[in-house]
Amino acid sequence: MVVTLAALNGLFLFGNGLFMLLAPSAWYHFVPGVTHTGSFTQHFVRDIGLIQMFLGAAFGVGIIRPASRFELWAAATSWLIAHAALHLWEVAVVQSFEKISALHAMAPTQTEPPFKLTQLIVLLLSIMLAVVAVIRVHTEPRLAAS
Repeated sequence: MVVTLAALNGLFLFGNGLFMLLAPSAWYHFVPGVTHTGSFTQHFVRDIGLIQMFLGAAFGVGIIRPASRFELWAAATSWLIAHAALHLWEVAVVQSFEKISALHAMAPTQTEPPFKLTQLIVLLLSIMLAVVAVIRVHTEPRLAAS
């Protein structure tokens, strides 16, 4: 069951990323709510599309290489969690600062040290898990062809 869900997740992520890479404007206008997040930037949509494709590939390789599954899936999942937390932050907190006039002056800019530190920690954790996964993929014994 877990492998099936990982396969579906990997296919969705890779397919979505490919859509973003090949037709960024169509993706931007197709996905509900995206147009409300800011103006269209082709380069940004394609950057995120590449990330989505790498995440999908990590789930796929984890299925093929069970010994590296934990690191691959943990690296991909850590990015997905951080991305979801960013959206939660924007909806729950940033919207409050924008909609409540008394809070405008106190609105965070996301350049404060805690934001930068959190971004750095997530980036380093993702890189570390990805490096460990790559090392394990290259050092795990290959199964003999049947």
